[in-house]
Amino acid sequence: MSSSYDIVVIGAGINGAGVAQAAAAAGYSVLLLEKTAIARGTSGRSSKLIHGGLRYLETGKFRLVRESLRERALLLRNAPDLVRPQKFYIPVYPTTRRRPWLLRIGLGFYALLAGLERSAIFTTVPKSRWGRLDGLTTTDLQTVFCYNDAQTDDRELTKAVFDSAVKMGAEVAIPATFIAARLRDEGCKIEFIEQGRPQTCSSRVLVNAGGPWVNEILSGIEPAQEMPTIDCVRGSHIILPEPTHEGIYYIESPRDGRAVFVMPWHNDTTMVGTTETRYLGKPDEVLPLDNEKLYLLHVLEHYFPRFANVTPSDLVDAFAGIRVLMKKPGHAFHRSREVVFHLDRKVTPRLISIYGGKLTTYRATAEKVMRIATGTLPVRSKVADTHTLKLSPR
Repeated sequence: MSSSYDIVVIGAGINGAGVAQAAAAAGYSVLLLEKTAIARGTSGRSSKLIHGGLRYLETGKFRLVRESLRERALLLRNAPDLVRPQKFYIPVYPTTRRRPWLLRIGLGFYALLAGLERSAIFTTVPKSRWGRLDGLTTTDLQTVFCYNDAQTDDRELTKAVFDSAVKMGAEVAIPATFIAARLRDEGCKIEFIEQGRPQTCSSRVLVNAGGPWVNEILSGIEPAQEMPTIDCVRGSHIILPEPTHEGIYYIESPRDGRAVFVMPWHNDTTMVGTTETRYLGKPDEVLPLDNEKLYLLHVLEHYFPRFANVTPSDLVDAFAGIRVLMKKPGHAFHRSREVVFHLDRKVTPRLISIYGGKLTTYRATAEKVMRIATGTLPVRSKVADTHTLKLSPR
């Protein structure tokens, strides 16, 4: 292991792995520090979707949706064994808050932002096919929209990005616990413990990709940095032993109108998620609550009566991850998922902290980090282009 790098990245979630890949592809020397394992935190506990974010259109996040759709297309092309196209179904009932005319407008605009490709065009499911939709209740069903997005195994995707970075020369230290960093004019000095041994190294740029630990890491930086106020939001999922096959169902909670996904998952199981509740505990200890499991089961039963007798004790698994959102008034459901970068200084930053972001847009996030760091880093010879780099499962 070297004692000096162009870039040191803390955190081997999808954003950290993505930054390591982008930096290595640009020809920079990179060290990636991770305290436990690849995608051990939020990046392995997401809803497993690679999508534009149809519901973000409601809050006018057109740029985020366009970017996400572009990244979805790249992943479908560059990682076909990891990212798979999926049909998404939106059933509409008299009680559905988003009416058919609004959904038509939204889906049409979604297709437009995707470039009006053939796969982007939405349809309605003929009534004659409603009986094939995995037991979806047809009582009072008015229409079913169908459009295309994609699904992945988030942990396997993160590992593939990590492996790509390593193949291009990125170094890694796992397990390695970040202790402190001191910013200097020419970069920073970093202290960490690798497998019980104290280590130090220097870098021109330090990238804090700690996810829900981002502020904990920031607190170890000297001189002290302004710390953005954030909300940690728990997203819980449940996995049931019975399969669904036709695709992913985008349904609306009858209780509060939140979007919930019902989707096929590994080994003929069904995954349902997600919740969004504020989390005040330690990120390492996040678990789904019993009332969240019951909430998701209630939503599932409302639309799929065949799951009516399922109880929490019948679940194959349940898990929870943490989404980092900037502190703002209002419910987490309506807040932006756009990534936010916090810098130690605007010109030639030595420290870049990543707040939030989406699984789908990890590559775009990494590109933005590299653009921000350009003035601090020396000129290097490019090794590869992440737009075209192929990703393969282990």
